Amino acid sequence: MNKAAVVVGINNYDHFTCLSGCENDANAMEKLLTKNHDGSPNFNCRKLLSSEMRVTRSVLRAQLEELFSKKGLDVALFYFAGHGTNTSNGSFLVSQDGEENDEGLPMVELISKASASPAREKVIILDCCHAGAIDQLFSSYSTLSLGTGVSILAACRDTEGSEERNRHGLFTSTVCDALNGGAADVVGNVSVASTYAYLDEVLDVWEQRPVLKANVEKLVTLRRAEPAVSDDKLRKLPNYFPSENFEFRLDPSFEPDASPNHPEHEAIFGDLQRFRGARLLVPIGTEHMYYAAMERRSCKLTPLGKFYWRKAKKGLL
Repeated sequence: MNKAAVVVGINNYDHFTCLSGCENDANAMEKLLTKNHDGSPNFNCRKLLSSEMRVTRSVLRAQLEELFSKKGLDVALFYFAGHGTNTSNGSFLVSQDGEENDEGLPMVELISKASASPAREKVIILDCCHAGAIDQLFSSYSTLSLGTGVSILAACRDTEGSEERNRHGLFTSTVCDALNGGAADVVGNVSVASTYAYLDEVLDVWEQRPVLKANVEKLVTLRRAEPAVSDDKLRKLPNYFPSENFEFRLDPSFEPDASPNHPEHEAIFGDLQRFRGARLLVPIGTEHMYYAAMERRSCKLTPLGKFYWRKAKKGLL
């Protein structure tokens, strides 16, 4: 896929309090977005750091214009870590030269550029105070609409701050954990939706609450992490289960600790255990695969396992 990202981290401000973790966050995001777990290329990233250049409102505007006007992109992603503010004049991503009554880039402009982009999918990730104000732009009193293919992941609600811990943003640190595999599906794909679900589960109810706003027809993969089960293992599902409702009969020969040893059955049992760990199958009549083998019980595919069984059967893995 053809993916491009602009990653912004602003620690240094002319008229606002300087921050300590935003550039660290931008560096961490760029590192993860650039490569998938297996080292294959992912996003072509352009990184803007306030310690290396002046990240002014005009620079932000120019970078957004270039990113969201580029033709032929499958995914265009914009990440921002810095100050955010919600004022009587609107909500803003605060640029390095931002000042009172002229804070920086209006969030409404960011949404408008993303919504008008010819890229198939547009992703916006904001780690700043009042990031959730972007959701308020779509109230019943607004004429602004979210374009098709746009996803927005904001660090907090419009009334909340975005917390820093150990020179990193709490939100971005958790997003990085999600991209590293915390929010991955069976084959390792991490999407905006699964990242939000991970954030919603991991962040304490008393901490900042992330916001997701999306108008998508298909979930885009932000990164491919290490899969719970490799494709070559998944392709074996129809070998072990001739039909999706088949019940695989076990006996003590599958358990490595049982005697006598049966290497072929033990190898199969290793695959079945991996499927179990990925929630693709369950033992019948007991909670553990060990007891299913020792008590000569069976195992069967879960609904998720049947989904991957059908994909394997059709040669789609």
